[in-house]
Amino acid sequence: MDLTLADVTVARGGVPVLEGVSFSLAPGRALVLRGPNGSGKTTLLRTVAGLQPELSGTIEGAGERVAYAAHADGLKAMLSVGENLRFWARVFGLSEIGAALAAFDLERLEDRLAGNLSAGQKRRLGLARLMVTGRPLWVLDEPTVSLDAASVALFADAVRAHLGQGGSALMATHIDLGIPEAGIFDVTSLRARPRAAVQDEAFL
Repeated sequence: MDLTLADVTVARGGVPVLEGVSFSLAPGRALVLRGPNGSGKTTLLRTVAGLQPELSGTIEGAGERVAYAAHADGLKAMLSVGENLRFWARVFGLSEIGAALAAFDLERLEDRLAGNLSAGQKRRLGLARLMVTGRPLWVLDEPTVSLDAASVALFADAVRAHLGQGGSALMATHIDLGIPEAGIFDVTSLRARPRAAVQDEAFL
């Protein structure tokens, strides 16, 4: 199933930030959002992930198909790496975590408490959660933050494998991940026009 956005307007704090957003993302493909900081990429991703409603337009092919990863890693500090992954796997009705551990080089850390991991290790564990959801659409906000070059390569491999299995990925990142299946969608020209202030004559 394609992810399809048609003439979507998204807002932050009730103020429109992007309007007229339209694109389609097919299985096996990735789309990278580009634009300056504050342009609305995070707001758009949160809207696609269902964390906030769109102001107008339609979004199809998201909902329960989405696995979302943003700046917070979503880890339980007093659980081990393996326990964290098993917890999230159970949430999504799955049980296998071996592939996720291997993909993000976490096997030797399986018994370590998440709270004792480095920032990069926590980030790898947070991203490994994507693989235990079983969900086909990954929505990712700056997924490579805190990752070194080797870990970025692991992440890119995981995305390529996901696409190869018929999944898709929508992400905001400034790093070239070397994924030929990835297109670019620049939101700069879709930034909402400033609204004129509305005056209430009762207070004049």
